Amino acid sequence: MSSSLPEFGAGLWHFASYVDRYATDGYAPPVTTLEQIERAGSVGDLSYVDVPYPFTEGVTVEDVKAALEAQGLQAIGVTPEIYMRKYAKGAFTNPDAAVRADLLAFLDEAADVVRALGAKYLKVWPGQDGWDYPFQVSHAQQWELAVSGMRELAQANPDVKMVIEYKPREPRQKMFWDSAAKTALGIKAMGVDNVGVLLDFGHALFGGESPAAAAQLLIDHGLLWAMDVNDNLRGWDDDMVVGTVHPVEVFEFFYTLKVNNWQGVWQLDQFPFREDTVEAARLSIRFLKAIHRALDELDIDALRAAQERQDAMGAQKLVQDVLFSSMRS
Repeated sequence: MSSSLPEFGAGLWHFASYVDRYATDGYAPPVTTLEQIERAGSVGDLSYVDVPYPFTEGVTVEDVKAALEAQGLQAIGVTPEIYMRKYAKGAFTNPDAAVRADLLAFLDEAADVVRALGAKYLKVWPGQDGWDYPFQVSHAQQWELAVSGMRELAQANPDVKMVIEYKPREPRQKMFWDSAAKTALGIKAMGVDNVGVLLDFGHALFGGESPAAAAQLLIDHGLLWAMDVNDNLRGWDDDMVVGTVHPVEVFEFFYTLKVNNWQGVWQLDQFPFREDTVEAARLSIRFLKAIHRALDELDIDALRAAQERQDAMGAQKLVQDVLFSSMRS
């Protein structure tokens, strides 16, 4: 008997327009927060969106709430933009105490948006925390500032769940929260119970981790509170459509969630620079539905037996038999 489909979500930025250091005029005209919500609603299979904050100019929390309701969507999270020019030398780890104080005030404001939208969590992605050159920072001080800053934020908002999204690099050459293990250690050092991890499949992939192994580590420590999926060519955070490059590793990732009875939204974090954003989301969800069917069909007992023997070929055959046939449905 097939299990029920999971709920699907997407970062609202999936439906925005983009610039890079070459096409600085953008790949499409700017898209407002409300227009992004409308596009997300047109996908048809999305239940949740992760909402960047602040919203585009002139858009209020009440506007966002009304737009989400009109499209039958809910906010799963709020992602404050703590990686802009103001934080070029870091957010939590900025050497200027005034900037760090301003950051915490802004994050308290973002926590109020989480409450107002009824979202599940505040997502913290301090992309500018880290370093670019040897000897640029004191690693002991970076640890102290990053951990104590998150602790202070969490203690000031004990009713709000928070997730740290780690990433190896970009925009800094080396980000502070760069791996599942370091993030887990940092959270343990905080001594709070309202901070967990959002595991981005692509971040683990290009960081040299096995996404499945990273997920298992975080589950074992009770810290896998959310996840994003996408794909990349392993050398960068390309944020491509999920399953287009590493379908077997995507399957192993979701297998790990299934056997651990992990319950949560299957969420997209993708940047379709040149593609139609709605169609990219639909193709992604098509693949995720195939993953779900394959998990229902997989002989888990036989796979576990193959793993106990470290029978790589036997395990691969079991996976191939269900994964690639599932796409025909």
